[in-house]
Amino acid sequence: MTTTWAALLALAAGCYLLKLAGLSLPTGVLERPFVRRAALALPVALLAALVAVQTAADGSSVVVDARAAGLAVAVVALLLRANFLVVVVLAAATAALLRLVTG
Repeated sequence: MTTTWAALLALAAGCYLLKLAGLSLPTGVLERPFVRRAALALPVALLAALVAVQTAADGSSVVVDARAAGLAVAVVALLLRANFLVVVVLAAATAALLRLVTG
């Protein structure tokens, strides 16, 4: 139990120090074009990786199931410029209906 608390406190301290390092950087570093592009692209890449892992991973194996169909419906809805709430509801409903049908 103490190992869990030590890890939690170490991670919290690391997050704080990382945030502090970002705030302590000189403005000139943040104005560089490469840093700006990386700062804009990083959240998108992280979110895409999270979606890919949550959609296609099941433990240590790759699976294609109702989640993939839900993601496909979400992509189509986004391409059609649907509202975000509509995208989420359509994707969830698609996955739920396919799981209901396939058992």
